[in-house]
Amino acid sequence: MANEKNLIPNSERTPNELREITKKGGIASGQSRRQKKSMKQLAKAIADTPANASSKKKLSRMGIDEEDATNNARIVAAVFDKAVKGNMMAVEKWEELTESITSDEKPYELPARVIGKAFVDINREIKPNIEYVFEGGRGGLKSSFISLKIIEIMKNNPTMHACITRQVAGTLKDSVYAQMRWAINELGLSDEFECKVSPLEIKYKKTGQIIYFRGLDDETKLKSIKPPFGYIGILWKEEKDQMKGDAQERSVNQSVLRGGNESYDFSSYNPPKSKSNWVNKIKLQPNPRRVIHHSHYKDAPPKWLGEKFINDAEHLKEVNPEAYEHEYDGVANGDGGNVFEYLKLRTITDEEISHMDRIYQGVDWGWYPDAYAFIRAYYDSTNEIIYLIDENYVHKTSNELTAEWIKEHGYDDYVITCDSNENKSVTDYCDRGLKARAAIKGPGSVEYGFKWLQRRTIVIDQNRTPNAYEEFTQYEYDRDKDGNVISGYPEGQDDHTIAALRYAFESLFNRRGNSA
Repeated sequence: MANEKNLIPNSERTPNELREITKKGGIASGQSRRQKKSMKQLAKAIADTPANASSKKKLSRMGIDEEDATNNARIVAAVFDKAVKGNMMAVEKWEELTESITSDEKPYELPARVIGKAFVDINREIKPNIEYVFEGGRGGLKSSFISLKIIEIMKNNPTMHACITRQVAGTLKDSVYAQMRWAINELGLSDEFECKVSPLEIKYKKTGQIIYFRGLDDETKLKSIKPPFGYIGILWKEEKDQMKGDAQERSVNQSVLRGGNESYDFSSYNPPKSKSNWVNKIKLQPNPRRVIHHSHYKDAPPKWLGEKFINDAEHLKEVNPEAYEHEYDGVANGDGGNVFEYLKLRTITDEEISHMDRIYQGVDWGWYPDAYAFIRAYYDSTNEIIYLIDENYVHKTSNELTAEWIKEHGYDDYVITCDSNENKSVTDYCDRGLKARAAIKGPGSVEYGFKWLQRRTIVIDQNRTPNAYEEFTQYEYDRDKDGNVISGYPEGQDDHTIAALRYAFESLFNRRGNSA
C-alpha cells in the first residue's frame, strides 16, 4: 500500500534503510515461493483424486477406464465438450493436448551423426519382412550400421526381441556382443540397457526385451530360446559366409523368426574370394524380397577407421592388388574353390635363403594316420610374401627323433610354435634344448590364421617342401551336393603343413589383434 515513506526515492535513503528494505523484500519473496509451491502440490493432489460417481459414469461412456477417471480426466472431458460445441479457445487447447501426445509417442530414430554416408538411403528404406544382405570390403561399416539399427527397431517395437548369431559360439563375446555394446554407448543409451555375460545377453530395462547371442555350432539349439513375452523378430547373421550353406541359413531363419507378423532379417559378411561360394552364387538368384547392400571403406570417414587401417589398405593395394580388390573392395575375384589363391610355385635358391633373417617355425603333432609336420619359413613383411624353406613330414616317429632332426639341420636357432593339444610333446622338445612353445589358439584362431595366410603370397619350392606343395595346391573348400562351394575351412583333407605354418605365424596375427 502506498504511503509517504514508500514514495521516498532510494537515492535519498540511508544505507541502513536500503538493507532493511531488501531484507523485507527477500522474506516476502520466499513466502510467496513457498505459497506457490504448496499450491502446485495441492493442485496436483486434486487432479489425481478420483472423480465422483456421476463423473465416473460420464467418463466411462467416453471410454475412460475407472483407474483413469480422475479430476484431471474431468477437466480434459470438459475441454472436449466445449471444443465440439465450437468454443475456439477449447479447440485450440484440445489441439495442444493431442499434439503433445503425438510428440511423446514419436518413433525413435537414429541420429544422423552415427550413420555412415553409404547407409543414409537404405536406413530410410528398411521395413519388416524383407531380407537385408550387407556385404562389402573390410571397414565398410556393415556391422556398425546393423548394430545401431537393431537398437532403433527394438525401441520402436516393445514386444520384439533380437537374436544375433555367428558360426562359432566362442567368437560371440569379442565380436557381435562387443559391437552391440558399442552401438548402445554410441547412442548414449548405456543407462537404458543391462549387459550380461552369463548368459551372454543384453536387456532393454524399460520393457524387458532381450538381445540373445548364439553360435551355430548346433543351430537346432536355437529352437530352445523362449523370450519371457512377445517374440524374436530381429535376426542378425554376422559372418554369414562362414555358415555351411543356404540349407543351414533356412534352418536358422525357421528356428528364430517365429511367432510374429513382422520380422527383420539381417546378414553381413565380406564376400569370399571364390565366385562359386554359396553366398556369392545365391545373391545372383532373383528374389524380390531380398535387398543387397554393398559398402566400401572409402565410404567411411577416415577418422572412424584410423590412420593404421588406411595405411594397411594402401600398402596391400601396392604389394598385392588382387588381394586388395578382394579384401577392401569386397570383390569375389577368385575362379575356383582353392583356399589359397596366391601361390607362387618356383625354385628358391640358396642365395635367396642366405639373406633371410625373419624365420618362423611351426609343428603339427601327428603319429598315424595323421602325419607329424615341421615347417620352416621366411616372411618378407615389406612385400607380404612367405617363403617355405624346409619341412619334415613323417609318420610313427618319436619326439626324440624329430627333435634330433631339427637340431641336426641347425633349426634350433629360432622359436618353434607347436600345436598345444599335446603339451607333453612341447615339454619333450624343451627338455631337448629346443625353443618350443605351445600355440595359444582360442576361439576363432583357425579362422584368423587362415585369413592371415590367405592374403599373403606364398612361395613354394616343390623340391624343398614337397608335402607342403601337395597340401597347399590341393587344399580346396568343401562343396555341397550341388557342387556349390561351402564356406568354412575344410576338414578331412591333408593339412598338416598348413597347420604347422599357421602355428608358426600365430605371434603375428595375434599381435595385430587377430587381424587378417
